Amino acid sequence: MSEECLAVIEINQDLCSRCYVCQSVCPYDAIKRDENGKVEIDIKECQVCGICYSACPVSAIKMKYYTYDELTDYVKKEKKKSPQTDALVLMCRGNSPSTGEIKDILKEQGLEVNDYISLRLPCAGRVPTDFVFEALNSGIKNVVSIQCEDDFCRYKEGTKVNTRRLILARNVLKQLGYGDDALKVIKFSRKVIYDVLECVGCGKCVFICPYDALEFEPFATPKVIEDKCVGCGACQLVCPHHAIQVKGFEFETVLKRYCEKAKQLKESGKGPSILAFICQWSEFSTLDNPQKVLEGKNVIALEVPCFKSLDPVHVVNALSCGFDGVMAVMCSSKDCKLQEGRDTAERNLNVTLDVLKKNGLLERFEFYEESPRCEGEFQQKMGVFQQKILNLQKNDKPMEANAKRTK
Repeated sequence: MSEECLAVIEINQDLCSRCYVCQSVCPYDAIKRDENGKVEIDIKECQVCGICYSACPVSAIKMKYYTYDELTDYVKKEKKKSPQTDALVLMCRGNSPSTGEIKDILKEQGLEVNDYISLRLPCAGRVPTDFVFEALNSGIKNVVSIQCEDDFCRYKEGTKVNTRRLILARNVLKQLGYGDDALKVIKFSRKVIYDVLECVGCGKCVFICPYDALEFEPFATPKVIEDKCVGCGACQLVCPHHAIQVKGFEFETVLKRYCEKAKQLKESGKGPSILAFICQWSEFSTLDNPQKVLEGKNVIALEVPCFKSLDPVHVVNALSCGFDGVMAVMCSSKDCKLQEGRDTAERNLNVTLDVLKKNGLLERFEFYEESPRCEGEFQQKMGVFQQKILNLQKNDKPMEANAKRTK
């Protein structure tokens, strides 16, 4: 494992008080203590959820992503841009809804909020309680945490951990004179939705669902069992009529996004245009801060809820729309947050490779496994892939010239 991976999270032994709070809250048993009581992190087991970081009472754990200072600075900058903004919405990565959905969710909870600062996080459990107090101190009147439902937390215990913290924080705020709406917790998990008019009752979605979240109904649209659906998108992939889809990742919506961008990138003339499909759990910086990571590059990053939901049609169609290359970034089998049905993702990848090979496009597609533990790996891999596509384009020019002379 590279030095970058090893440096993503570490413990400052000089600050560590050996309280072992971090070890007690780690959902992956990645924090160990040796025979002398020294606390260490097993980076190979760590999932970079940040729960230990937010729980450490002496700030002995250091992380590369979403530190306390980064979170507070972000809120201050956004607040400065829009002084009238009085609400902060914290969203778990697995359920972060679109702008329109946020307002609908808040309205259902009795909160009428027009202007708000949205902050996306890998897990609600990584939010330090002090950060909530600091946000309110900066002029924010309402802090809303939209968390995954307890049974659907991608980091096992993150939602439960943060809920307990925020309950304690709310009690403190009441004593300080804050109202009940100053801090609110909302449970929300992304599910699939049906277009009953498009469904033909073929039952493919029921067959493929790895979580038994769909139930066949004779002469009717299959029933979605909300308590089991995790929004992985496997059912969406096999539906021949796009009748069942993960909200926010609908086929036509995704198609429109990258086809429009392909034309813009071509017109910019800044080198090969690349489309990157990224599993939302494999890479943090590129998805949450694309302007910084992709600045100056002719690259567009689109996230997928799970690699199981990446339709091979999108890869082929992206190349047809004008992209010079397509990259897919996925979690390793060990890091996968939705383990059930991973064989579906692997079969899906084999189909993609086969189709590309038959169409002579295999060299323009690349996939690799990545973890947030390895900071900067995406930029490195993307740089190599861009050079590969650039070389292909250079080799294609003489062939195009010969073809014209032949005509």
